[in-house]
Amino acid sequence: MLVHEDREYLLEPGAEFGTDLGVIEVPEDVAAGDTVETHLGTVFEVRELRGPDLFDHLERTGAPMMPRDIGLVLGLTGVSRGDRVLDAGTGTGILAAHLGRVDADVTSYEIDPEFAEVARENMRIAGVDDRVEVRTGDLTAHLDALAADDPFDVLTLDTGDAPAVVERAGALLVSGGYVAVYSPFVEGTREAVRAAREAGLVEIETRETIQREMDFSDRGSRPSTGGVGHTGYLVIARAP
Repeated sequence: MLVHEDREYLLEPGAEFGTDLGVIEVPEDVAAGDTVETHLGTVFEVRELRGPDLFDHLERTGAPMMPRDIGLVLGLTGVSRGDRVLDAGTGTGILAAHLGRVDADVTSYEIDPEFAEVARENMRIAGVDDRVEVRTGDLTAHLDALAADDPFDVLTLDTGDAPAVVERAGALLVSGGYVAVYSPFVEGTREAVRAAREAGLVEIETRETIQREMDFSDRGSRPSTGGVGHTGYLVIARAP
């Protein structure tokens, strides 16, 4: 990633990119810590692409999961190196990329073929295409085959039919494994909780993911009145 003050550009090695600050020619052997100068003399710093940059710069095919929600999924499931994760509703792939960047092995299902292609390219850019496999298809159509294979450590779902998958979570997860269901609507959240209870899952918790930024001024300090604090609901449950 090339950075100059408030300008940030995600460019491939060898790329040429025109800006009002001049043309950027990225060397093939570019590395983090280098500087690249445009033909007008503006200097850009080369930085390593980090997790928060993915949200800002990867190509989007819809509204990706917010960083704060991803943090909750990672923290509440404890996903870590070597874990096998089954993910559904890949979309842009922001969650899948973060899972890959903590060295988990991820199998992610995306029902839209065009979205899946974009997600695969995003995994390559994020440097996790060796750990994240994006499959095109509906996860619910593959549950029998997946349940017959080795169990997963974590199941992450961001789809409207998540409750149908939660119903099979006991057959998909190792003992003590976690399922995380993200939904923007309370109706889908209630159905996910119902499915988790009927599936015999334990430690079922539901959270509204809400966060407020703070404003500091000479007059005083208070939560910001701008922006939307709510993004969705997160259900966490565990296989017994």
